[in-house]
Amino acid sequence: MSKSTPALIADTTAHDFVPAYGGAPWRVFIHVPSGPAPETGWPVLYMTDGNAVIATAVDAMRAQAFYPAGTNVGWGVIVAIGYPVEGAYDPLRRSWDLGPPPGRTYPPFYEGTPEVRTGGAGEFLAFIEDELKPWVASRVRIDENRQTLYGHSFGGLFALYALFTRPLSFRTFIAASPAIYWEDRAIDRFLEPFEIAIPEGLEADVILSAGEYETEKLAPFQIGAEDEEKRLQQKKLIRTDEFARAMAERLDALPGLRASFELHAGENHMSILPVTVNRAVQAAFDVR
Repeated sequence: MSKSTPALIADTTAHDFVPAYGGAPWRVFIHVPSGPAPETGWPVLYMTDGNAVIATAVDAMRAQAFYPAGTNVGWGVIVAIGYPVEGAYDPLRRSWDLGPPPGRTYPPFYEGTPEVRTGGAGEFLAFIEDELKPWVASRVRIDENRQTLYGHSFGGLFALYALFTRPLSFRTFIAASPAIYWEDRAIDRFLEPFEIAIPEGLEADVILSAGEYETEKLAPFQIGAEDEEKRLQQKKLIRTDEFARAMAERLDALPGLRASFELHAGENHMSILPVTVNRAVQAAFDVR
């Protein structure tokens, strides 16, 4: 048998990025296509939960961009923001980074670990806008008019927060299975001022989504399970598809926004991740 070697993500590097004000670093994964940049620069897809999505996003683009006439997908830069951990997520830090302010404090995820805090989305968005974007632009020529933000679950909530507080920061906002219900719909305190004072010249696409089994329906493997009734009660609280669909309709009625909702057949809250990562690639790098 031949010697094993690490299987790397093509044309992708990882950088532990300490913010200017100090603190724990983010692990930033950046994929730059190997070919020459277009005259207008590369479109860029920014993604939260970088450890969980970077490989899927890169491979989804590579599989489709070689045949743009058949896929409508071209090449672009992917910037996925994660954490210096081995797993797909850092639950403690993502709770802080992606939760809209003011946030709350919750019991630890595990015994002997810190309390869980939310409410750091403003700081996280400022890091992306004020530090990360200039850093990316210093490394590769980008098209500032074609920047997309993708987030799933808490990340989807963060994408909506970014739209409502810095609506000109991205051209496309993708909120997959957004946790709109979170903290008694705390996101509404940012939505309502945004509706009143939409910036002049705003032109953005917003894509919200949910899985078939994020509706009132249980997934087949959940029917008859011990926690069936608990899940059904939880669905009445979270209402992912209902809240996302209503949000899309509300946003689509506003000037300068084109908002839509997609329901993905056969998917649950976690299985929808690779499906919507692919949709983000299609939206961020379309060649029409």
